[in-house]
Amino acid sequence: MNASNANTELMPKEVYLCAICNISSGSCSEDCKFCTQSAKYHVDIEIYKQKDLQLILEEANLAIKNQALGFCLVSSGRGLDERTLKFVCEASNLIKKHHPDLNMIACNGIATKEQLRILKDSGIRSYNHNLESSQNYYEKICSTHSWSERFETCEAVQEVGLDLCCGGIWGMGESNDDRESLLDSIVSLDPVSVAMNFYHPNSALPLEKNIDIDEALLWIRKTREALPKSMVMVAGGREITFKERVADIFKSGANSIVIGNYLTTSGDEPNRDLLMLEELGLKVAKSCG
Repeated sequence: MNASNANTELMPKEVYLCAICNISSGSCSEDCKFCTQSAKYHVDIEIYKQKDLQLILEEANLAIKNQALGFCLVSSGRGLDERTLKFVCEASNLIKKHHPDLNMIACNGIATKEQLRILKDSGIRSYNHNLESSQNYYEKICSTHSWSERFETCEAVQEVGLDLCCGGIWGMGESNDDRESLLDSIVSLDPVSVAMNFYHPNSALPLEKNIDIDEALLWIRKTREALPKSMVMVAGGREITFKERVADIFKSGANSIVIGNYLTTSGDEPNRDLLMLEELGLKVAKSCG
């Protein structure tokens, strides 16, 4: 598939914007081969235990200025421990005090139903937890926790009444069969939102990128067709993967993007993204519904 035959019938009328905030960075005990935050690979990134709450609020203020509907509090590490849970709740409560209509999202790894209920009580509406790849391939790229633990967390998110955002990373050495299996697993969960990340290589990481633009667009289209009612968000790796053909992600069925920076890599300037949407005739969504 190329730009000329991307199905314009899949083009959305409006695009949902989401911003993310890295509230704790690096020093992760897990050995995920795709992740710059793993302590195993000694990637040159900023490392801190907890970002100052006022800085988090300032980032939320900026997200709203950039017309984001969602704001995601992301922490490094295997999952929620007592300290991280308390901090996420503090950050969420502070932001909701100033911006009661902002859709608060948490992304804090493996979590129990009890922990997820506490997040919900602090104003968190959605929880992002990605399967990353197929069950078969995941054991080749991470040994410190299992794919099943990730899937069970996704199920727990839905059981406590939080909206589930679930996706993965495409292009980190997996086969097309792995991609089909990943999509099948995501479809089985029927998430409110699908986060589609495209691998951003780093010389310190052991994985090589194995997806080109046309393949990436194909998988966006497959995801949209498999989940016609879900939000399909193109997140990490958008800029380096699609380059000048970024408009084709919308023709292929994406209706959401991350605006601003990612966890440890830079995104496009928000004004540039907003101008792109305007030039494409796409409205910025004003409500999550």
